[in-house]
Amino acid sequence: MNLDNLNNLIELFSHQVEKQNKKSIFLQWLNPNNKKAYTWEETQKNILNLSKIIKEYIKEGDRCLLVSENRPEWFVSDMAIMLSGGITVPAYTTYTEEDYKYLIEDCEPSLIIVSNNEMLKKLSNTINEKEFIKKVITLDEVNKVINNIDIINKNKYLDFNTILKNKLLEEDKIQNKKLKRTSPACIIYTSGTGGNPKGVILSHGGILNNLVGACEIMKPLFNSRPVFLTWLPLSHSYEHCVQFAQIAVGAKVFYAEKIEKLLENISEAKPTIMTAVPRFYQNLYNKININLKKQTGFKAKLIEATLRLGKKKLLNQKMTFSEKLLNLMVEILVRKKIKKQFGGNLKAFVSGGGALDQEIGEFLNSVGLPTLQGYGLTETSPVVSCNPIHKIKVETVGPPFRGNQVKIADDGEILVKGENVMLGYWNKKEETNKAIIDGWLYTGDIGEIDSEDGYLKITDRKKDIIVSAGGDNISPAKIENMITNEPEIDQCMVYGDKKNYLVALIVPSKEFLKEKEKEKINNVIEKINKKLTLLEKIKKIQLIEENFSIENGLMTPTMKVKRKKVTEKYKNLLEKLY
Repeated sequence: MNLDNLNNLIELFSHQVEKQNKKSIFLQWLNPNNKKAYTWEETQKNILNLSKIIKEYIKEGDRCLLVSENRPEWFVSDMAIMLSGGITVPAYTTYTEEDYKYLIEDCEPSLIIVSNNEMLKKLSNTINEKEFIKKVITLDEVNKVINNIDIINKNKYLDFNTILKNKLLEEDKIQNKKLKRTSPACIIYTSGTGGNPKGVILSHGGILNNLVGACEIMKPLFNSRPVFLTWLPLSHSYEHCVQFAQIAVGAKVFYAEKIEKLLENISEAKPTIMTAVPRFYQNLYNKININLKKQTGFKAKLIEATLRLGKKKLLNQKMTFSEKLLNLMVEILVRKKIKKQFGGNLKAFVSGGGALDQEIGEFLNSVGLPTLQGYGLTETSPVVSCNPIHKIKVETVGPPFRGNQVKIADDGEILVKGENVMLGYWNKKEETNKAIIDGWLYTGDIGEIDSEDGYLKITDRKKDIIVSAGGDNISPAKIENMITNEPEIDQCMVYGDKKNYLVALIVPSKEFLKEKEKEKINNVIEKINKKLTLLEKIKKIQLIEENFSIENGLMTPTMKVKRKKVTEKYKNLLEKLY
């Protein structure tokens, strides 16, 4: 299948469903209370059935809001909306009532698909107010969902399972010939780290263009049908694109029950590839590291050899004959055991959605968990570049995907041009014109291109740079990564814009909460300061007990700290450090 020749994402699914064994399982939810599994054939029928109903309530180009946890019906809903000529607007399940109100008022959806009672409670007031919402489809049984909720018009509601009981006609086909590569496929809202989220309009061609590069990265990883475990929110552009990559490679897809059950789900699904954000790898690094540091004697020597030789292999350094033998031994005794904890079939982790610390990247690759760091943003559908398995350079985000042009502006900003660049921001012409100039998207990230292999390296985020009182530019991300790599520290935020020195807000790890906690943290900071330049050193710290989380509004759904919100909340404490 040539992805360059496809007109839209519906065609992608249609081509793949013809190639696959129609009775083989395509989608499966690992929720013990709802263990649904759909074959390729069932998935196709469900998309057709849902699309028939959706067409009754929307016209071409209408927005359809999709609010659900990851589950097979998410995929079916997304495809059915597109098949009906609508534009999917995915929303995070962690949003507040106010967040949903903002989204609904901004994109004015004709239809809302919502999974369950908990989600609907946060949406019901806005649904009652807005006349432009023609229908609400619930993924769980409608009567169960709308009980105990103040619903004005119960006739506005339909449930997914009732729709699926409709009989299809023989001529019903998965196709929409009106959809071109330039047609909008979805509007994905940014995570809103610096204010209100913006709706990014992505085209069918932009996502298909991304899949060409994604398939090139994945091809060497599989020698049989790949298995994916999906756990990052599908409402995020990163996992949303992965969903279509899963179709392109004919994968079997498991949906995780919830993040707390992730390790159990990994054991059950035995994935061949997993996508995650840097926070996941940081937690993984700390957990594995703590366990490894507990080892003594022969075991400790084996671990030291695993890390040392793993790094040598990663950097393509020559090994002596005895080192090669030792490396074979640690492969069996150490790396194989670590891989087994991830189901035993894992060929690679893919990291995106933020910068992966180099030390963590080297560590994971050395212990036998190949980790491919990529780079992108919602506005680029979303991937710009990714490391290939045959040549991982952990300090970079790999070469640009085929079809992407990347250049560095005079001030170091990364500019991207290509079909993958967004069509624009929804209802924000002025902001679109600021972001895209002469076809080039101004990413807001600072980077450089390595002249040897053309690999891209991200050095900072333009808007996150701290400018000291002396006018020096300082990267907080680099310092924060170094601090949170220490097991004693769970989270931190560096502060110091227009100040004479830097300070840090620190959330200590719960495992290290003891009487001499502040003293211990000070020792850690002292150790880190020795590796930093004079301008980067942390002069003072403020410990806080509450974690930055999605629930308290201090973290985005992709686990990035909302600097603006954290600064607002702790402004007084931070200012007292000066």
